[in-house]
Amino acid sequence: MTYMNGLIDSTMLTQLLTLTQPTVNQVRRKAEIDEVEAMNTCFPYHSVTSFDSKDAWISAILSGQLGIVTPQGYVFTVDVRSYPGRQPEEPDNEKVIRGSRDGFTENILQNTALIRRRIRDVSLRFELIQISTRGETDTTIAYIKGLASEEHLDYIRKRMKKIHHDGMTMTDKSLEEWLFKQNFHPVPFVRYTERADTCAAHLLEGHIAIIVDTSPSVILVPTTMFHHLQHAEEYRQAPLIGTFVRLARMSGFLLSLVFLPFWYLLVKESNHVPDFLSFIGPKETTDIPIFLQLIFADLGLEFLRLAAIHTPTPLSTAMGLVAAIIIGQIAIDVGLFIPEVVLYTAIAAIFTFAIPSYELGVATKIIRNVLLIVTAIFGGPGYFIGLLILFMYLASIKPMGVPYLWPLVPFFPSAFSRILIRFPMSSGALRPFIVDSPNRKRS
Repeated sequence: MTYMNGLIDSTMLTQLLTLTQPTVNQVRRKAEIDEVEAMNTCFPYHSVTSFDSKDAWISAILSGQLGIVTPQGYVFTVDVRSYPGRQPEEPDNEKVIRGSRDGFTENILQNTALIRRRIRDVSLRFELIQISTRGETDTTIAYIKGLASEEHLDYIRKRMKKIHHDGMTMTDKSLEEWLFKQNFHPVPFVRYTERADTCAAHLLEGHIAIIVDTSPSVILVPTTMFHHLQHAEEYRQAPLIGTFVRLARMSGFLLSLVFLPFWYLLVKESNHVPDFLSFIGPKETTDIPIFLQLIFADLGLEFLRLAAIHTPTPLSTAMGLVAAIIIGQIAIDVGLFIPEVVLYTAIAAIFTFAIPSYELGVATKIIRNVLLIVTAIFGGPGYFIGLLILFMYLASIKPMGVPYLWPLVPFFPSAFSRILIRFPMSSGALRPFIVDSPNRKRS
């Protein structure tokens, strides 16, 4: 027997050996022993597999299975894997007031089980593929046969076969960059989720999920920008409440993108500001230009966020209070910032925190700063031309051939209304057009 210590269930192995010992003694008494038959007799276990390839057998052992070699040279594996890891718990990034509290873990077997628990359909498929030459990372393509697009599935399979890399230690993020050639695009091309119910809901809509072993996040494709603005909480409340929450979240996304540059534009072009908006401008002045103040304040908030991530949990709250209150107030007192800059930068940060997708939130910060720089250089024309270029850029992106701004560009009124409004489940929604499902009718 050959196995990797720490990756198998030693208690299960002991029970198997104890229960099979009498059977082994009976088999040994036979004059002619057929070892294949003897193996099936001695190990009445649900996952005994024979191999005719040495490399495949070694790969199975390295993945945590028990390897057995018989005197005549037959090789088998028995699946008694027990990976070290945590139990399913609610993900920190996707908390809900009402709903399930179980989330994906770093164990690919647990993750597939969490999905099957929610979708009891014989058409649910999990295709296991090992990618990378040295790491041999287990990756699963999850979909519902008859609902997912075969064209999209073929695209993912072909791209995975073209991956010849030594390892995928960064798991799903590394796989995303190989599959979709993201390069230096700031916006995310796929949606990540750590919630099993969110993943199951997308599978029923015709989407495809990609599960990578050792990662608690699951990749969902194809997606658009509006998928990154949806949250499970919207479907745990009444349709009217869910619509209000969704509109508030989308408004927060738009304001986080344009609010700070627009305020700076009003300050810079104060002669065009009407009298009833005269309160917008700064009441105090410093030797530092307002543009630099905004850049420094925004960078300071980003450093504060990074410090909160790397600070131990018991100290992170105290650190945040010290940085936000004491340092911010002192910066105002010494004349580094004016109060309006601190206020509006903080408001823009709050709008950014309303975005449920972390990847889209970071991309929004980058685009906002670029828009701020363009506004500082070119004034009003630069601000509006920058918005136009941004819109054209987002409209031109087509991951997996799917328009990134669908159903806004191209415009589908019925689908766009369902993006803005959370309709009741009984309203007879169709599967999204972008998934190219063979069966769009859901009920």
